[in-house]
Amino acid sequence: MKDNVAEEHLYLAFSHQYKDSIFPLHTSISLFLLSYCDCKLFKVFLVPTGEDVGDQCVTKNLAGDLEVHLISRCQLPAVVQSCSLPAVVVKDDKFCRAGLSVVLRHIIQKTFEADPSKRDVLELLGFKKTCLKACAEVSQWTRLCEISIPLAVERFLTASPEHCQAIPPDILLLERKLGEPVRVHNDDKIRRQKLQQQKAGAKAAVPVLGEEATEELKAEAHEHSPSSLELSVAFSKLLAQEAPDANREAPNIRRTKTSDLPLLDHVFAEGLYFTVADLVLLPCIHQFLVSSKKQGKNLVNLPLISSWYRRVQEVPGVKKAAGKCNMELLQLPELVSAPEEQLQDSASVPDELEEDHGDSHFIGGPRPTMTKLMENGIEAKFSPHPCPSWTLDWTSLPSAVSPGEGKMSRDRALRKQQQLNNLVAAVTKLAKPGDLIVDFCSGGGHVGIVLAYMMPSCQVVLIENKELSLIRAKDRSDELGLNNIWFIQANLDYFNGTFNIGVALHACGVATDMVIEHCLRARAAFVISPCCYGFIQNTVKFKYPRSHQFKEILSYKEHMILCRFADQTAVQLPPERRQIGKQCMGLVDLDRAWAAEEHNYSVQVISMEPESCSPKNNMFVGIPT
Repeated sequence: MKDNVAEEHLYLAFSHQYKDSIFPLHTSISLFLLSYCDCKLFKVFLVPTGEDVGDQCVTKNLAGDLEVHLISRCQLPAVVQSCSLPAVVVKDDKFCRAGLSVVLRHIIQKTFEADPSKRDVLELLGFKKTCLKACAEVSQWTRLCEISIPLAVERFLTASPEHCQAIPPDILLLERKLGEPVRVHNDDKIRRQKLQQQKAGAKAAVPVLGEEATEELKAEAHEHSPSSLELSVAFSKLLAQEAPDANREAPNIRRTKTSDLPLLDHVFAEGLYFTVADLVLLPCIHQFLVSSKKQGKNLVNLPLISSWYRRVQEVPGVKKAAGKCNMELLQLPELVSAPEEQLQDSASVPDELEEDHGDSHFIGGPRPTMTKLMENGIEAKFSPHPCPSWTLDWTSLPSAVSPGEGKMSRDRALRKQQQLNNLVAAVTKLAKPGDLIVDFCSGGGHVGIVLAYMMPSCQVVLIENKELSLIRAKDRSDELGLNNIWFIQANLDYFNGTFNIGVALHACGVATDMVIEHCLRARAAFVISPCCYGFIQNTVKFKYPRSHQFKEILSYKEHMILCRFADQTAVQLPPERRQIGKQCMGLVDLDRAWAAEEHNYSVQVISMEPESCSPKNNMFVGIPT
């Protein structure tokens, strides 16, 4: 194990404890992962959400063999006070990681860095290390695991008996997802093996499992012959064995079209392989099953979740971690849905939980939609640029301030400087000493670092989901010796601090609307340049069009036509097509501006100068009135 690993502080919310769990469930999940990884790298603090919570309120064995300390919210580092928990920060540092998925992924990575022999821990991050990496705002799967399931179970546990009769819709959605076909890297080879086994008969379908596999697991493999190949592949990886290699495929198997191959069944939550998603779901589903059993509920509608729950228990290390956390895992019988009690159909799952499978491929151009708006007196309009010739003296600034330090070409660095001139000019007009400025979707910190350097009397916060980008930004900040800047690796929803000005350069798709929402909630001014209009779509939180005026005229599909064509502004396109794209950009952003004005804001949509600085050259300046 590597020595001299810097101590990091992990802050977990604590509302109450119930039997073998600490609530909120995000805290139990975090503690369970620490136990599973046998990780002692973090100093763990519980942060009571209520008043008068003393040491005696926390049962030690619920935190496993970890030493846990209590700390009040007001004692948290300032950067952590701006975030929802869980959060982790290096002691006395200004780099905070917040949100369940970000924190869990960090725990896994630090565990492996400290002890590279724990390869099984690193494998929890899945193929290409992307498990739960996509933020909950855009990934339905991350949202289900990170937010929806924990909240649904907490509500289920606290509901009065007359209000918790039905299975929560999010649990039903998980059951349905466990029944969907699995797609994994190189699955063509595995599916051909499955076809060969099916043709050879069940006798060839029994997986060969290592001695470390439990008797229960071996028994399950024999009982579930249709999915035994998937089980064999999954547990071979868990037990660090070579995956089972079938005999050479018969010619007819090799000639079979991919579309005609049998689909793969779920073994674990994300498919064939055990990942951190399983460790997130286990404490939640465990509490749901315990409560359901106590209430005498029949789990016949959840055969896949029940099978998954039994299977996860047989993963090496899970029962040991559960024992450390005093989780008494249930021994469930195998469930098969009875004909009269079939799995509740999709009507039981609310529409907002369903993925939007609406037609995103539109036939025709934007002209009919633009004409419809014009007939109602609506056209794209841009306010005059308040300071079109304003520019920073880049030659006099330290090299670490320049975007060229972000490893980009000279031409791109020049365009980035021009973009920054526009945003910094607008923020400079709005800011006053003592203001807190938040650079949302900060990337490598091009905007935030310039603002922190140019305005030392203001505090600047960089928020970014991508760890490597934020680390590069911090390295540049350290080189400059900036002491008025914080770094938060988190999804936008996990930042809940107050601030005076929000800024974002090329916030992608719905992220622009998320930034605007944060600013409206904080009554903060904003300077935002949107991007990736083609990625805009209805989400759980945001519906389009945004403003009342546009909603009265356009349907969702018509608005999406504008969004798709707003991306047609690349310099390689014909001038007429780029001009239509610019008009569509203006209309989409006019809708956003009017929506903000409904919340008592004055909003201008401006074109950056020079317009050649970017194909996406629109900029909002919003001020609360």
